[in-house]
Amino acid sequence: MAKTIEALGHNFNKIRTGRAHPSLLEGVRVNYYGVETPLSQVASIGVEDARTLTVTPWEKNIVPDIEKAIHKSDLGLNPATAGTVIRIPMPALTQETRKGYIKQAKQEAESARVSIRNARRDVLSDIKDLLKEKEISEDEERRAQDEIQKITDKYIAEVDKALAVKEADLMEI
Repeated sequence: MAKTIEALGHNFNKIRTGRAHPSLLEGVRVNYYGVETPLSQVASIGVEDARTLTVTPWEKNIVPDIEKAIHKSDLGLNPATAGTVIRIPMPALTQETRKGYIKQAKQEAESARVSIRNARRDVLSDIKDLLKEKEISEDEERRAQDEIQKITDKYIAEVDKALAVKEADLMEI
């Protein structure tokens, strides 16, 4: 369940908020000598100002490949090359794009909730197996189920809180 919360945080970082952040380019892969390589392994990614990212490749000859990978990434970013430095301005978010990103964040949160519930289901089935094998009593089973439900509720509340924070962040102008 903790891993689900961590994964949700990574997924939320990929959703743009209008501010430049290097984690936006985390999923971008560059064709580097025939191998799909993460952008962070072939270039340094920095923040020039609040609305601009800079990508500095370690080899001059892969600049066009990096530009192509950023265009293909479906992030809606248009890189501009100045020599060996690639500048990526963050476009301003319209009300419509903000709502689209909020919808995406809600979908990520719902998939995290489903994952947490699946973990609960797996643990409950393990407890039922222990009861069948008579390794635990019915009272212990009931206590364990209550405890697991409390833990599940806690993690789902964390998902809801993270979603609320992300929604507020997206609606900020």
